[in-house]
Amino acid sequence: MSDRHFDHWPEDTPREITFPRTSIHYNLEVSATRFPDKPAIIYYDSKLSYAELKRQADALSGWLQSRGVGKGDRVLLYMQNSPQYVIGYYGILGTGAAVVPVNPMNLKAELEHYVEDSGASVAIAGQELHTNIQSLIGTTGLKHVLVAAYSDYLSQETDLKLPDVVQAARQDLRGEGTELWAEIIEPGAALPLTPVDVQPDDLALIPYTSGSTGKPKGCMHTHGSVMATLWGGMLWNVMLPDHLCLCTLPYFHVTGMQSSMNSPIAVGATMAIMSRWDREVAAELIQRYQITHWRNITTMVVDFINNPNLPNYDISSLIAIGGGGAAVPAAVEKKLKALTGLSYVEGYGMSETIAQTHINPPHRPKAQCLGIPVFNVDARVLEPGTTKELGPEEVGEICMHGPQIMQGYWNNPEATAEAFVELDGKRFLRSGDLGYVDQEGYFFMVDRLKRMINASGFKVWPSEVESMLYAHPDIQEVCVIASPDSKRGETVKAVIVLRPEARGRTTEQEIMDWAREHMAAYKCPKKVQFTDRLPRSGTGKLLWRDLQEAERRG
Repeated sequence: MSDRHFDHWPEDTPREITFPRTSIHYNLEVSATRFPDKPAIIYYDSKLSYAELKRQADALSGWLQSRGVGKGDRVLLYMQNSPQYVIGYYGILGTGAAVVPVNPMNLKAELEHYVEDSGASVAIAGQELHTNIQSLIGTTGLKHVLVAAYSDYLSQETDLKLPDVVQAARQDLRGEGTELWAEIIEPGAALPLTPVDVQPDDLALIPYTSGSTGKPKGCMHTHGSVMATLWGGMLWNVMLPDHLCLCTLPYFHVTGMQSSMNSPIAVGATMAIMSRWDREVAAELIQRYQITHWRNITTMVVDFINNPNLPNYDISSLIAIGGGGAAVPAAVEKKLKALTGLSYVEGYGMSETIAQTHINPPHRPKAQCLGIPVFNVDARVLEPGTTKELGPEEVGEICMHGPQIMQGYWNNPEATAEAFVELDGKRFLRSGDLGYVDQEGYFFMVDRLKRMINASGFKVWPSEVESMLYAHPDIQEVCVIASPDSKRGETVKAVIVLRPEARGRTTEQEIMDWAREHMAAYKCPKKVQFTDRLPRSGTGKLLWRDLQEAERRG
């Protein structure tokens, strides 16, 4: 392990920290006890106190227990950023069950896999997503769906522009196996809650991530591993009870979940939650509530600073701004610094690490850089396929050991074995990312070992998209690759061999339209190219790298 990065460690900050040996749910109990009347959530000008947040989470826990959910079970959480998401997350944890966060862009076929693989019998969903999941009741192991309307939490008039899904009135979607959030959360409706003993090593969270082969895999995280990044994150970019966080990253994504929900709750800060990104609303919230912290992705920052109305807003309250998922272009970082006086602090992590293993030092960040290993993390660059550690500037696979690393993949021991390597008596996670360490101990990424597309911070795995595209009756063969995109960084491109009878009849647009009906929008091919044949080796292996390299050359 190199110690070069310690020369640039944040001043007066210990190199290792002791993490709380308590549950994530207990963090809410502590903050609700300390700050009962303080706003935990600001939702388009409507406020929810810490005491009320805790009461409603407990009410939800009681309902879940009445529907058979107990310690060790799994519950799907399928909705937009909202007060209900936070309540749902902590209500699930309050039963001792594990949260299975699901991207609200996912459709029925994708949901079916999450339900069947996780074994979840209960799901909590936004009402706009009801039709996607309702049909799984009875056809899978799913037995109960609780449906929430975001507009139920608009207790105050607002002049802020509201997304359609937030404005929509509550619908009566009750039916067999389906109940309404509003009817189970009221004080008079609350069911008794049986306290559950939850330990740090108990399962807390199973975020799903796709891989280079096969269907999405669930990353098993304990209360202890979740605590590591939420606690470390709020100490690295210091967060205090009177700070306010602008919450624009989706909560189903580990970075948004940790930096914009779990960390603020642990310290007792306030979350200003947006269900959908809107640069005018974001600027107004920063000005109106004196927002101090904002974690985001590159596309949000680019949109935000290019708003011609931005000079009309006072955003001087910001003291910490940063994110990950894709490097921020140097020109964008420079413009942001001119506007705010702040450097954009980039970090690096994965679903398997429940967010950051690396962050740039706030006082000395480098652009287009993953950062340095954070508290208690041992990160190394190894020669691919071996355990040989490489020196400065040598490119190899980035591997990490630390308290935030997952236990393994849910019900998938083979994939778990492939993901880890032992070195110096420690268990290291193979990231699948190629990078190097510079002379000062900062990590940089240069390429990937795995076939992955990074579209606006969303990870898209070509094999999963290919598997779904093969369901199209006109597709004979398909190879999915990354295509450079000025806005998204990368976008999805499908190179397709059509069946003989479909050639000249099926169009590229028809393929893209079909994809939008069958998979989440961020996975859908934005480009389609027809070809007579795909490149293959002498043994018949698809040479996807040939197509990828040709695409990058343009």
